[in-house]
Amino acid sequence: MLLLVKVILTLWVSWAHGQGRTCDFPEIKHGNIYEENRYKPTFPVATGKYFYYSCDHSFVSPSQSLWTQINCTEGGWSPAPRCIRQCFFPWVENGRSTSSGRTHQEGDTVQIVCNQGYSLANDQDVITCAEHGWSTPPTCSRINLSCGSPPTVQNAFIPNQKPSGKWTDPPECKESTGRCGRPPAIDNGDITTDPLAVYAPGSSVEYQCQAYYELEGNRRITCRDGQWSEPPKCLDACVISEEIMEAHNIELRYSHAKKIYSRTNDFVEFRCRQGYYPKVSPASAFRAQCQEGKLEYPTCA
Repeated sequence: MLLLVKVILTLWVSWAHGQGRTCDFPEIKHGNIYEENRYKPTFPVATGKYFYYSCDHSFVSPSQSLWTQINCTEGGWSPAPRCIRQCFFPWVENGRSTSSGRTHQEGDTVQIVCNQGYSLANDQDVITCAEHGWSTPPTCSRINLSCGSPPTVQNAFIPNQKPSGKWTDPPECKESTGRCGRPPAIDNGDITTDPLAVYAPGSSVEYQCQAYYELEGNRRITCRDGQWSEPPKCLDACVISEEIMEAHNIELRYSHAKKIYSRTNDFVEFRCRQGYYPKVSPASAFRAQCQEGKLEYPTCA
């Protein structure tokens, strides 16, 4: 009997100790939790609680999902929230690389072969995707092989250089007209190459959107008469979560997923959860279309 009491007491102490475990607010570098301002005052939270977080532009979570779930456990947040830099590798000006057009993650290295007479900055041949982007811009510049004035030789002169001659007028550099500054910024997207301070007339750049965002318009813009043509837009995706569906007493018609992402103009079909009926919304409302991050949900009662 005494042994049984000791076992019960030990189990109760262990349970009570576990009940006291909490998780502090997750400080995520280059990211934030869903509706951060709303939930931040509720921290610390007890074990069993879960949240979703997303990463800033040009960063992704290890799962590369738009929203990643983290759970409060006795050992802390699991998985540990982390945002990893992504670097898009464009084509190489005056050179080549097998990575052209690919996206790399923080820590990846890319080898570049420059054309003859060109080289990367500091004569490198490898660049690294770091937290703030490429360690060196992927551009091969011409190697400066020009010579200064020839050395003087006692009692001699250069035959084609007359001692008493006079230089012709030097060339004059005038500011080019019609140049453009940096390409315009767009929400949830960016250009696929490193931006330059100045672009020559006729130059063009391409845009790409973050994952799950839909590009609308011409992805390539051109510099004409000192102005860029109209840039495209990145349309928001719709985030369909278990919490939202529970509030409307509905579920996905063809999927058991608790959370999905839908692109703009995609259709999503719902049905009533078991025990609920479509008394509130018409049948047509159960096939909803995502429109720039917004979706009209049907309701069951």
